[in-house]
Amino acid sequence: MQLETTSRPTHIEDIIENFSLLDEWDDRYRYVIELGRQLPAFPEALRSDANKVQGCASQVWLATTVGHRNGQPVLTFLGDSDAHIVRGLVAILIALLSGRSASEIASEDPLALFARLGLGEHLTPQRSNGFRSMVTRMRADATAVLVDAA
Repeated sequence: MQLETTSRPTHIEDIIENFSLLDEWDDRYRYVIELGRQLPAFPEALRSDANKVQGCASQVWLATTVGHRNGQPVLTFLGDSDAHIVRGLVAILIALLSGRSASEIASEDPLALFARLGLGEHLTPQRSNGFRSMVTRMRADATAVLVDAA
């Protein structure tokens, strides 16, 4: 079976479908790592304390850019990690949340997707907590944009 490995951002629907095609967790881990490898290069200038996600055992950076579409604030995320699996988790969150309106991001439940993909059962508690920290950061950025827009 050939999974999508193009350099364009992977859509969340593709990730969910590809996960469903992989029966073994070793294959799923490899897929998560491949998703991380497909992330665009993270600029060195963005590796700052302000972009570092607190609460992750690995080093994780998330940079948020705010634009507008149809009068709504839209957030775009860039991310990186020094750990392969975590970088893949960053890629999954970016596929789910980047390019969406702040209100959609604030109301989205990425932890439901985390559970649906079975990640909570197969990742260490530290990685699961790190995932939650990334979600908290992305939702906080969206909420801050909504507060500023009000």
